[in-house]
Amino acid sequence: MAPDGQILAPNVHEAESIPEAAKAEIDRLLASGDLFRYTAPSDAPVALLEQEFADLLGARYALAVSSCSAALFLSLKALDLPKGAKVLIPAFTFAAVPSSVVHADCVPVLVEVGDNYRVDMADFAAKLPGADAVMISHMRGHTSDMDAIMALCDAAGIPVIEDAAHSLGTVWGGRRIGTIGKVGCFSFQSYKLVNAGEGGIMVTDDSEIAARAIIMSGAYEENWKKHPGLSNSCAHWQNKLPLYNLRMQNLSAAVIRPQLPMVAGRVEKGRANHDHVAAQLNACAHLRVPDPLGPEERAPDSIQFNLVGEWTDDEARAFQNAAKARGVSVQVFGLSEGNARAFWNWQFLGPQPDLPQTRAMLMRACDVRLPTRLNLGELDFIAGAILGAVADVKG
Repeated sequence: MAPDGQILAPNVHEAESIPEAAKAEIDRLLASGDLFRYTAPSDAPVALLEQEFADLLGARYALAVSSCSAALFLSLKALDLPKGAKVLIPAFTFAAVPSSVVHADCVPVLVEVGDNYRVDMADFAAKLPGADAVMISHMRGHTSDMDAIMALCDAAGIPVIEDAAHSLGTVWGGRRIGTIGKVGCFSFQSYKLVNAGEGGIMVTDDSEIAARAIIMSGAYEENWKKHPGLSNSCAHWQNKLPLYNLRMQNLSAAVIRPQLPMVAGRVEKGRANHDHVAAQLNACAHLRVPDPLGPEERAPDSIQFNLVGEWTDDEARAFQNAAKARGVSVQVFGLSEGNARAFWNWQFLGPQPDLPQTRAMLMRACDVRLPTRLNLGELDFIAGAILGAVADVKG
């Protein structure tokens, strides 16, 4: 707040602060030098995190790794898919998702996404025959129709991996996102609900998937014995699988663990923040925040909205610039140079068929961060800047 009492533009790029409870444990770890997850005979911070996270999600097993991208990659490898296996992914996601498929020696098949940011079920059903796996990315926390997806995949015997990087705390029909498919993968990168700078974790109820992922994550020799309940399966896979060494280290776990009890409060605050801003944006004829699907209880820390009606590319760019001049950064996904969420920028995939529905959505879909720490005055500043930018362009 300025000295004259005016609300200043909030810095939405600051991450969630690290709780005081983490600092004493970090100091202890630094003094001991005990940073490797397998040094202690038991109860290492990473092992404790895995148990606590599994309990939080209601899953049987959790494996903490270096990033959500690592978790996605290990999930695919743990499914023991053949080289060149086809993996369906939404065409609206972050570049790390198709990258994880490529790293796993599989082939991404992009599925159309509608203007509500969710998988187009007609295109999904048409492309499912011949697929070996599905990786559903709940992009920016928007949950695709998991009932329809699971019904089709279960009938075809096709495993589903959930990329829940943006969805910690989201509930679908009473079930926690990340626990509906075979595997769920989460992120602790700084812009997520839990901030560790970097880090990820995967959850599953399947003991064979868990054991294979543990070995490949880097549980060499007999370190797998420090993962309770999986000794028989891990012993079977020891030395039969490659080691990718994607482990999490103890300092990251020490930062994450005190934040887990805060997740419920952050989810509640994030949902209230989102809905407060959404109500103001939806009152404008030129903007639309898509409604959640019926079974979905979201856990947002950002807001997405569409420019609706007649907008030229030049007008959409002018809107971005006008919002920035008012102190708020708005990203139109398809108009931001080199955006890693625009499928046509994933040149590492080689030539791909065009996806007109997803392309049209990305050219008018806008993205604004709403960290859960923002207060009502700051939220109103953001909404006012967006509405003012629309007025600047549309009159």
